[in-house]
Amino acid sequence: MAKHWSVPLVVNLLLGIPGVVPFWLLWYFAANGPLAAAGLTTREPTEDDGMALWLVIVIPVVTLYGLIWWLANQPLRRSTTLAPLTYWLLSLTAPLLPTAALFLNS
Repeated sequence: MAKHWSVPLVVNLLLGIPGVVPFWLLWYFAANGPLAAAGLTTREPTEDDGMALWLVIVIPVVTLYGLIWWLANQPLRRSTTLAPLTYWLLSLTAPLLPTAALFLNS
């Protein structure tokens, strides 16, 4: 099936489109929680519900996305000739590209 890098790249780019949601949730949680506590970001002034509610939302969404990502990449990894390190770097980086494109376009 996937003999070279193009199929895993396309699959992971497509996974990155719905991945915008969990990546944004992770950023929002980090920016308003630990990064704000460390003084690296500023908390959203209207965020007054507390971070526990965010954890109830973030954990299931990120877990579901991670599971789908893992299940899609396991068969691809076995069917490609890429070195394992190269494959996993490609598979971890490619889903971030749609989020980066949205961020850079805003």
